[in-house]
Amino acid sequence: MQQLLFDSFETAFQKAKPLKGQLLKWIGNKQRFAQQIVSFFPERFGRYFEPFLGSGAVLATLAREESVGADTFPPLMEIWQTLIACPDGLKRWYSERWNRLMRGDKKDVYEAIKASYNQTPNGADLLFLCRSCYGGVVRFRKADGYMSTPCGIHTPIPPESFGKRVDDWAARLKGTTFLLAHYEETMSRARKGDMVYCDPPYSDTQSILYGAQGFSLEHLLEVIADCKSRGVNVALSIDGFKRSGKKQCDLPLPKGLFATEVFLDCGRCMLKRFQMNGRSLADEVVHDRLLLTY
Repeated sequence: MQQLLFDSFETAFQKAKPLKGQLLKWIGNKQRFAQQIVSFFPERFGRYFEPFLGSGAVLATLAREESVGADTFPPLMEIWQTLIACPDGLKRWYSERWNRLMRGDKKDVYEAIKASYNQTPNGADLLFLCRSCYGGVVRFRKADGYMSTPCGIHTPIPPESFGKRVDDWAARLKGTTFLLAHYEETMSRARKGDMVYCDPPYSDTQSILYGAQGFSLEHLLEVIADCKSRGVNVALSIDGFKRSGKKQCDLPLPKGLFATEVFLDCGRCMLKRFQMNGRSLADEVVHDRLLLTY
């Protein structure tokens, strides 16, 4: 397998313009590295699929019509489907909760919105919570799905700024189909010459986060192998080096499945910043691993 340590790039995919700002704050968000990831996609491919959608950063950076974005988390997919169907509705969700926060006690209002979400999980509350929670680290209790992240110390961006992001993202994702679906179902739709990008929960670092419970990397690798056998191009982001290169994550990768292995410098670990509560992150530089079947 060809192995690369990737720090800079210059390819035809520089035409993929960087996003002006995050729509959602989400752990593992690839926004800072989306152009780098896209630069490793084939020069030509058919339909694009992203079965672990999360923050949607790679999908929106690619900005390719007739793409498919999917996830199994209903409140998250409610946000993405509303972005396309009614972007003004997304703006109203955010503005109403932001104004409540500004008029009342910040922590109390945040906790009330979180309680509303935990009672009845929904996209409107989740949208605001992920932009206002501590460190943007959205955590869910394994036993019952309860969102546990406390209020952040920052002031969420005003509705006017958020509205501009909604307009930008809605324009980029025009023509995208958003599905509430398991990754296996989504990837089964891909045909020869199509492109699939997988960004699943990282087994080494994200066991406390949404979607991580019950996830099997071994099964995902079987699905990727099936895609490859059908002529589908697949890229997989997964654990690489942790602790500034002192730890390389050992993964059960089948021999011959991937042709190329790239290590992307991701800077300081976002999750560690939350867990270490202000302690030094000097030894917590992370390199993600990008595996390509082509």
